[in-house]
Amino acid sequence: MTFRQARWDEPPIWELSTPIVAAGAPSISGVPERWIRKEALKWPELSELEVLRHYTRLSQMNFGIETMTYPLGSCTMKYNPRVAEVIARRKTAAELHPEQPVETVQGALEIIWRLERMLSRITGLPEVSLQPAAGAHGEYSALLMVRAYFRDKGELDRRREVLLPDTAHGTNPASAAMAGFTTRELPSKDGCVDVAALSAAVSERTACFMLTNPNTAGLFESDILEIAETVHRAGGMLYYDGANMNAILGVTHPGKMGFDVAHLNLHKTFATPHGGGGPGAGVLAANTTLAPYLPIPRVMKTGRKFRLDYDRPRSIGKIRGGQGNFGLDLRAFVFALVHGEEGLKHIARRAVLNSNYAAARLGQRLPRPYRPLVKHEFLLSGEPLKSRGLRTLDLAKRLLDEGVHAPTVYFPTIVPESLMVEFPETESRRELDEFVAAFERALDDTDEHLRAAPTATSVGRIDEVECARHPLLSWKDLRQDAPAPGAAAAPRKP
Repeated sequence: MTFRQARWDEPPIWELSTPIVAAGAPSISGVPERWIRKEALKWPELSELEVLRHYTRLSQMNFGIETMTYPLGSCTMKYNPRVAEVIARRKTAAELHPEQPVETVQGALEIIWRLERMLSRITGLPEVSLQPAAGAHGEYSALLMVRAYFRDKGELDRRREVLLPDTAHGTNPASAAMAGFTTRELPSKDGCVDVAALSAAVSERTACFMLTNPNTAGLFESDILEIAETVHRAGGMLYYDGANMNAILGVTHPGKMGFDVAHLNLHKTFATPHGGGGPGAGVLAANTTLAPYLPIPRVMKTGRKFRLDYDRPRSIGKIRGGQGNFGLDLRAFVFALVHGEEGLKHIARRAVLNSNYAAARLGQRLPRPYRPLVKHEFLLSGEPLKSRGLRTLDLAKRLLDEGVHAPTVYFPTIVPESLMVEFPETESRRELDEFVAAFERALDDTDEHLRAAPTATSVGRIDEVECARHPLLSWKDLRQDAPAPGAAAAPRKP
């Protein structure tokens, strides 16, 4: 047995020096010889300490909400309370199976039923489904509901256009296209919907107007009632992108604004694991007009028992296995119960306070477009960096060397060299002050250091185009002797 020296990105391997089965050996238990392994498996033989150190080092290369604030604009990267984690991981919840008979999962169905009613009150829309896998899935499903509605009215042939503001999340036009609609982007005015442009755009071709409120500039669409009236007068539907619900939680809701259908992200507003750091969870909420088109089955209560109702002839059908991501639904349910109605309102108010405090301080160093007061997030422009031969990207990379995560950059595109910053309610003033100090140190650093950043992370600045075209998805791809995709046996650097 021989030992092969391991790199930092792979565990050490002990290898047998001789094949496990000699060539030409007879078949074993009737197994054809061609299926018998001729060489030993390269099993790692490691101590517990070696394994622990290996994975601890890997974890230290990552950035997480447990180590520092995560000010990604429009993402609401909140801390996931451990009380919800503990409850969701209990055996009675974690080991449920979606195909169990309903008689054996009455408790789970009750939690879904109760959470749907909580979310109905929070959104101001009467019926809710928890089936969507995440926000984009909720968008797509909502547009399928709009499509089915106009099909039943006999108007689908002409209502093929979805309108969007130029501040829309990128998934909005993608979801519309996947649902079979064409899209049309409308220009903003002072960071909000230009009502005059909307009035000129709506027509008998309009199926839906997709809108986030507050929008991605962190501004509340104060003309929302006029916007809703304009869309409805043309016969279209108004869709609410709930990615920014954290800013208005318990204070106002989409139903009061005139929206017909909405999605929410439980992983943004209700502190469940987020995106690549965990499975997503979406919510669909609809008014009485679109509610019949919600996915099936629906959880219904009869007396003290709960059942699954498939008798919804106008439903868009089943969009996901089971009843959605029950583990995240349970976490969100616990989160809502722990905070209560007043606590949820406090979340929105604290998030808005954090955002305005950070905006006032950072706005002293970089220009801020639009209104002085914002909701949950705000925009900065890195345009002045161009005079130094730098870009917003250089500043973002330099922030990584300070041990903090950079804000969202280059979105929305209505602001040149934009940074979109969001601090959720979980961050204290001390954390905000530390981020501002790190931001100022990065800005005041030399141009050379900014261009070279990051230099203190496990991986330096990468070729983003190359990474997108030829991603390294396994530790095997990092071996020095592995050829580059589409190339000869040229060595690759990690």
